[in-house]
Amino acid sequence: MFVSVDARGLACPRPVIATKKALEEMVDGIISVVVDNLAAKENVVKFATANKCEVKVEEKNNLYSITITKGQGTVAELVHKGVQNDTVYLITQQTLGQGNNELGAVLIKSFFYALLEKEPLPRAIMFINGGVFLTTESSPVLEHLTALNTKGVQIRSCGLCVDYYELKDKLAVGEITNMYSIIEELSSASKAITL
Repeated sequence: MFVSVDARGLACPRPVIATKKALEEMVDGIISVVVDNLAAKENVVKFATANKCEVKVEEKNNLYSITITKGQGTVAELVHKGVQNDTVYLITQQTLGQGNNELGAVLIKSFFYALLEKEPLPRAIMFINGGVFLTTESSPVLEHLTALNTKGVQIRSCGLCVDYYELKDKLAVGEITNMYSIIEELSSASKAITL
């Protein structure tokens, strides 16, 4: 099945919503989405990736052509084969647990070390509020997050939170996302865990 979505001139989140509708109407196939601004391109790509689709992007004449493949040969197969599971973690702070912050800092390091050793790996780790500090240059778990990202785990930080803490230039792993994409990731996961 092939579907074409012309989202030129549409402000976010309309390109993402048009892509979502097209994805929902197919089991396997290819969707070609055309957008005319960087924000729409990034949001459509993040949405498609969050929904376990393969994505390719080409830029020409100030237009972005996004090819989304759903079904055979996509990340869904990795989940099916056990290389990845369908768990998404939401990290809300720099430490793990309530109580002593020093102990919490040790625990968060231990958590990400253990997560890296666990198979299958989670599909994604989303960072919001104070948790976004863990994806920056000075993060005590940067090495572990980078290794997870290299192994295919999506590492995504809330853009609003990154802006609030003025960390955009210090982001060292993963990519910036938006609240709509975070909600999509969490609601589409078979298991969502908040820490």
